[in-house]
Amino acid sequence: MPDTDDAAASEDTNAAIWKSDIGVNFWRSRKDDRARRDAERRVLMAQLLPFAGDEPFTFVDLGAGTGAAARTILDHYSAAHAILADFSPQMMAQGETELEPYAGRYSYVEFDLTAAGDWPAGIPARVDAVISSLSVHHLNDERKQSLFAEIHAQLAPGGWYLNYDPVKPPDPVVEEAWLRAGDRRDPEAHHRRHHMNDEEKFRHANHVRYMIPLEPQVGFLRAAGFEGVDVFWKELDFVIYGGRRPLLSATASGGSGGVVPPVAGSA
Repeated sequence: MPDTDDAAASEDTNAAIWKSDIGVNFWRSRKDDRARRDAERRVLMAQLLPFAGDEPFTFVDLGAGTGAAARTILDHYSAAHAILADFSPQMMAQGETELEPYAGRYSYVEFDLTAAGDWPAGIPARVDAVISSLSVHHLNDERKQSLFAEIHAQLAPGGWYLNYDPVKPPDPVVEEAWLRAGDRRDPEAHHRRHHMNDEEKFRHANHVRYMIPLEPQVGFLRAAGFEGVDVFWKELDFVIYGGRRPLLSATASGGSGGVVPPVAGSA
């Protein structure tokens, strides 16, 4: 395993981890713990979307992994179609197995979130919603900002973006409070934090190296042009935040009154 300092300096660390069997196997080993923690958050993300239960729409799941978040939305919306974007062949292969009950309602595309530029051809020019879970914190600040701008451009007017992610504490006092609460919930957390082996130290360094506090990320969304920006849920270091691309005014769209609604089912 590379030295932690080298990992912090390398722009390719995340790519190497998610393209490796070792990295993916470690992720799988923690799957049950994450599933219990994340299930309610994924349900809330689904509930925040503005669609009727039987309304057709297309959404993109960035950093989709095996598709847990996408499956939750597909369960809530019977006519939804998911485009799952991920960079790990192993994750996508596992996802294809777990998504078998949703055949015909999803597709996978390979997408390296660290690389700015055009999105994969498998993602339509306009989609109705974009979600991301536990992936944006792996991007540096410049890429966070450019990704939010790309998401805004990809959304249909009125389309929503929601992100579920960990954030860094804004100051040491807050960090101490978060750790205190976490240690009381999990009596083994303090010991694990102070007795990591070299591989665990490497993974932790990679996990937190681009993590930043919540406030600047909310600012990045507003700067990208989103409206209705809010922190819809927060518990210690985990948050769900997001916003929508503004609706087009009738004047801007050449109409004579009212607003133009989002384009549902824009595959």
